[in-house]
Amino acid sequence: MSDTLSLVGYAEGFVFIMLLAASIIALAVGIERTIIFKRNTNKKIEIFAGKLIESFRKRDIKAVAELVKEAGDNVYTRFAQFSINYAEKNVEDLPDLMSGKIIEEKIFLEKRLTILNTLGNNAPFIGLLGTVLGVIKAFYGLGTLGSTGAEVVMRSISKALLATAAGLFIAIPVVMANNYFSKKVKIIIQHLEIFSKEINAGLRSKRKKTNE
Repeated sequence: MSDTLSLVGYAEGFVFIMLLAASIIALAVGIERTIIFKRNTNKKIEIFAGKLIESFRKRDIKAVAELVKEAGDNVYTRFAQFSINYAEKNVEDLPDLMSGKIIEEKIFLEKRLTILNTLGNNAPFIGLLGTVLGVIKAFYGLGTLGSTGAEVVMRSISKALLATAAGLFIAIPVVMANNYFSKKVKIIIQHLEIFSKEINAGLRSKRKKTNE
């Protein structure tokens, strides 16, 4: 039984190592995604996106091209430049190409968010595992030491509950960050879909005029 107890003790320690590793990974991913989204969703980008939509509605491709040059590299400029290049070539399958480009940008924005989602969902369970192992160890100590070892048992239980608290402490901010980033992705993709519809509408009106 002592071998089993020592194994439980090692497993309990490993749980805390896992929680520490999870917190480091979550922090690294959170910082990396924050930098990416800051480049693509700041106030200047939002103003640029509004001007871009206005230019598309006016069918002013030259104005769009100038805005793209001034704005630098971001999700919207990449999509606008991609659309302009293929629109100038009069590619008939442009709507499908733009849909593909939107999916490509979505994959880029959602990169590593699955890590946050996984950590947020599983960190509480890892902490709970640590608590269960700690409680097993505590009850074994209670059975061995009896009432004289009550203080030792209480310390073991408090340490066990700390694992659950650590799991929740990691999970709550990670879930919040994941939801925040997911919302940002949804907003950006909706803007790109607006761009796509505006470009398609402009191309249809151009074709009608040429046919007339």
